[in-house]
Amino acid sequence: MRRALLTVLAVLGAFLVTSGNAQAAETLLSQGRPALASSVENAGTPAAAAVDGDNGTRWASTFADNQWLRVDLGSTQSFSRVLLRWEAAYARGFQIQTSDTGNEWTTVQTTTNGTGGEQSLAVTGSGRYVRVLVTERATQWGASLWEFQVYGGTAGGPIVRVAEFLADCAYTHRLPDDPIVFPNMPGASHMHSFFGATVTNANTTVDDLATSPTSCNPSVDRSSYWVPTFYSNNQPVEPTGTTFYYLGEGVRDDVIARTQPLPYGLRIVAGNAKATGPNDNTISRWSCLHAGDAGAGHDFINCPAGSMLESYLDFPQCWNGRDLDSPDHKSHMAYPVNGDCPATHPIPVPKLRQVLRYPVNGPTAGFRLASGGGFTMHGDFFNAWPVDEMARRVNDCIRPIIKCGADGHP
Repeated sequence: MRRALLTVLAVLGAFLVTSGNAQAAETLLSQGRPALASSVENAGTPAAAAVDGDNGTRWASTFADNQWLRVDLGSTQSFSRVLLRWEAAYARGFQIQTSDTGNEWTTVQTTTNGTGGEQSLAVTGSGRYVRVLVTERATQWGASLWEFQVYGGTAGGPIVRVAEFLADCAYTHRLPDDPIVFPNMPGASHMHSFFGATVTNANTTVDDLATSPTSCNPSVDRSSYWVPTFYSNNQPVEPTGTTFYYLGEGVRDDVIARTQPLPYGLRIVAGNAKATGPNDNTISRWSCLHAGDAGAGHDFINCPAGSMLESYLDFPQCWNGRDLDSPDHKSHMAYPVNGDCPATHPIPVPKLRQVLRYPVNGPTAGFRLASGGGFTMHGDFFNAWPVDEMARRVNDCIRPIIKCGADGHP
């Protein structure tokens, strides 16, 4: 039965298969509730961003210890778990505190050796207000949280109402090759930086990827991802942060519920390598890590000292249901319109979001991509996820709108 289901999913996909995780005993109490913080780094990092269920927004404090973030649960609630999803600027020491009034606080958990990342803490407490008090920062920056989540009940149910799984895939190599745009033509492309499968070159096929070593976490992802190489003063610079998110956002919930796995062997190019200016039909965007006030745009951003240049690129999430590629490597895919996939591309699939962080900052005059200006940023994706692993993540994470980690579990 399972084998038959996976076979169908690999071609066009059956419609919604309900995940067993939907039977939740644990309740997320904090999402969307009013939040308050002792300070914020800038207007782009408000307290509310840590309780909105969006891993792309965050709260960040000023650069000092003893900062706090609190959430108002609306009434006195008993809670059993607190989840902290730290950005790179995490806390080594912190306390979880609770209060009925928002004035007098009781400490219910203390951490003195925090390691950052995602921390799930079993905590027994009750109160209308719950806060995290940062007593010792681990970096020179303030404290920064993608998400601060408070749960009541018994663990084991959905973690949060965000449809997501991800892969962290480090840089592997550079070549002037592109097996999608210039297959079997070594050296025909501008220079590309590759992530994921380590064997990728101009001659690569999906069968090559299937048996390739990979830089991805999880290691089951043998896909290949590549972008034009970034240069600073004509020296190549590779990103030190490379995350590829698979998302169910941008469409209605009922469309998410019928999302199908990305078909094995699918090839997609996103962005505009031939753009001649920031407004020339490009969807890539640049921003600065820890410096939301620096702005964002389609071209390079002048990031302050100590920051890093970030690149974001969203791939289309509507498939025509037939083709694994097309002559322009884009027409078999489309972006949603008014929360749904267009009739020409009726199959919703996870949206791939490429997030790269380059260790550069300051004036942009010496910056360029192998394809040209910052507005020419584009990405290539050659899908080699095992069919069953992709299907499981869509079924367990995307359709029921659950945030999963690299292992494909909440």
